[in-house]
Amino acid sequence: MSAVAGPATATQFNEEALRRGVASVRHPLTRALLVLTFTTGLVDAVSYLGLGRVFTANMTGNIVLLGFGIAGSNGLPVVAPLVSLGAFLLGAGAGGVLVKRMEKRHPALVARALGIEVSLLAVAALIAATTNIAPATGAGYAVIALLASAMGVRNATVRRIAVPDLTTTVLTMTLTGLAADSRFAGGSGTGSLRRSAAVAAMLLGAVSGALLLKVSLFVPLSAAAGLALITWLLYVPAAIRLGRSRGRA
Repeated sequence: MSAVAGPATATQFNEEALRRGVASVRHPLTRALLVLTFTTGLVDAVSYLGLGRVFTANMTGNIVLLGFGIAGSNGLPVVAPLVSLGAFLLGAGAGGVLVKRMEKRHPALVARALGIEVSLLAVAALIAATTNIAPATGAGYAVIALLASAMGVRNATVRRIAVPDLTTTVLTMTLTGLAADSRFAGGSGTGSLRRSAAVAAMLLGAVSGALLLKVSLFVPLSAAAGLALITWLLYVPAAIRLGRSRGRA
């Protein structure tokens, strides 16, 4: 990791140069965030369908499910959403510390955050491969905590990156912008492709996660970890090149 984003990166990297053109779906940062949006679908498919109707990325949905569970509606769980929320907050807190320490070093920040995410997802996949996991069990809660922590770290990092419509875990404002700024609503339609791509990425991730879950919990979890690793390995060097070459131009 240090070889990819060492001290030289901190002095030569130009984040403004990197962000030029980020509105395009062809931009490396946009593509990286879209892949992570896809993995959100995988992760939440695992948690909601395989671990007892709980979200580990979509905390808005988790709060609502927790309320339903407290009210005793349809046997919805209470403990699992609480575990997920607590782990997410811990992850987001750790991510916040990371951002404060490395916010001026974009490649290093992304590399570190993705490294943590990959590690947590990989451990969750390992547990799924070696343990018979069921909802409302210790192993199930452990996987929920690992996934939610990974999503918390990611959200804190993506919040710092702040690419419009690409939060990677929620789509409410993305859908609002897609409709409100559309030509049908009298807008310019600017950003519609990026917003549509984000919606499609999460939808396809959810479909893929649900289908892969029919094989085992391990498969979608390992896919999510693998995609996050590929994003790390491909995006960080590309970001360094863009920040350096355009910074000198």
